[in-house]
This record gives sequence, C-alpha cells and structure tokens, in this order.
Amino acid sequence: MTMKTILLNNGVEMPVLGYGVYLVSPEECERCVLEAIGTGYRLIDTAQAYYNEEGVGAAVSKCGVPRSELFLTTKVWISNAGEEKAARSIDESLRKLGTDYIDLLLVHQPFGDYYGTYRAMEKAYRNGKVRAIGLSNFYDARFVDLAENMDVKPAVLQLETHVFSQQYRMRGLIKDYDTRLMAWGPLAQGTDGIFTDERLKTVGARYDKTNAQVALKFLTSEGIVAIPKTTHKERMASNFAIDDFELSAEDMETIRRMDTGKLKTDFNDPVLAKYLLDYDKQFNPINRQK
Repeated sequence: MTMKTILLNNGVEMPVLGYGVYLVSPEECERCVLEAIGTGYRLIDTAQAYYNEEGVGAAVSKCGVPRSELFLTTKVWISNAGEEKAARSIDESLRKLGTDYIDLLLVHQPFGDYYGTYRAMEKAYRNGKVRAIGLSNFYDARFVDLAENMDVKPAVLQLETHVFSQQYRMRGLIKDYDTRLMAWGPLAQGTDGIFTDERLKTVGARYDKTNAQVALKFLTSEGIVAIPKTTHKERMASNFAIDDFELSAEDMETIRRMDTGKLKTDFNDPVLAKYLLDYDKQFNPINRQK
C-alpha cells in the first residue's frame, strides 16, 4: 500500500500518516519501529528528548527498506538551544539515526535560544543535512515572529491536534506561510472517551471502522499529518488501515462539530515552561544515574 503524501512549501513530499515514538523506551524502540515499518509506515517521528534516536536508527538499518523511501523526523531539544550547541546536536542526531540526512527537523519547544537553534537548522538545510525544517509547539506571536524573521519559512508546525482540538485558528495563521500542520497526540492521548465516543462510533459504523481509524482519517482528510503512537503491532496495523475509505462531507462536518478548542497542554503556562527547561535534569537517563 502506498501512503498518501502532502507537498511541503519547499517541494518535499511528506507522508500524511506516520508512527510516533514519544514515550517508547529506548529498549523497545527498535522493535516497535521495525514493526511499524513492516506494517507500512514510512514516516517515523522521534526527538532528541525521547532518548530513542539510536533505536530508530537501528531499526532503519535493519528494516530492508531503502533510506530514500523513509521519512525521518527529529527535534532539537531546549538543552541544545543556540546556534553552536544546536549545530553539534544535529550532527549527533545524524550519528544516532545512522543517516546522512534528516527529512524534517523541528525546534521542539518555544523556550531557550530557539532563534539560534533555527539559524543552525537553516545552515544544516542549506548544507544538505536536512531536507525540511520547522517548529513544534509554537503558538500565535512566537510562530509569526520567527517565521517573519527567518529566511527559510517553517515547512511544518507540529501541535497537539485531534478531533477535540482541531487547531482552526492556528491553521488559518500558518496558511500565510504555506506551513503544514502535523498532529501530535492525534488520538487525544486516549482521553476524553475518544475510543468510545458515540459520535465517532456512529460514523465508523458506516464504514466498518473503529473510532481511532475515523479520528485519524478525519485529520489526514483535512491535510494534517498524524503520528499515532502505540507499542502494539495490531494497533499499528489498525491505525494504518485508513486508506480504503473516504468520509462523506456530512460525516466530516459531524466531526468538525466535536471541536472544543481546548488543549491539554498550555505552552503559555510558566509552570510548564519551568518544567520543560528542567526536563533534562529530571529525565535524562545519564543524569538519573548520577
């Protein structure tokens, strides 16, 4: 099965459905990514802060799929912010992933010297180390300010996006830059009764599809890239099996009405900012051993 793609603002094609490895342990990551690629996924999303880039790289080297057919995304973490540190961290990510280039590189959080980070990413892009660059968790003025002041416009913005929070306002804002939206937590991280919601069940019954499949199909039909995460092979397969049906205009409108506009994570929260700035101290396996 050939996965549908979208075209980024620099002409790069990106799969519209991928596999995310957030909270997948380093020990499990290689197995999970191998199973995901075996299922048919070609987009794999990781990050420096997940501490599992090496697991992704090991799976890529063993999967038997040509590197040119895979689309690898990673993100520069706050502790690597700034032009020089970010540049070194990009090379380190390339080493861990075992690849000569990264398909999409994002600034992970809007904290620290993310302007310096983005400049390092622009340089990596021009040098062929990266095929496309973008942002993650940037909202409103921070997104606009960076996009207006950088030479390379963000190709992708990754935000919390799901049927309960469909990011209409941000989608309108980033459209001026031809930036594409990528959804983290596309299944609402399993909350808000998404797997039992009667509205999704009713829609799914018309196509013999699960709530999760309907929710993912809705996002991809809206042109939003989705990266569901699971460590179970059968769920990987189920999440991937959404290309054999199309939601009707009426069903799309039903799901649009499910939007509450409420996010689970507020990136304007100073408590969250402090937590993320201290993340390495708390969760880096190396630091925890000290």
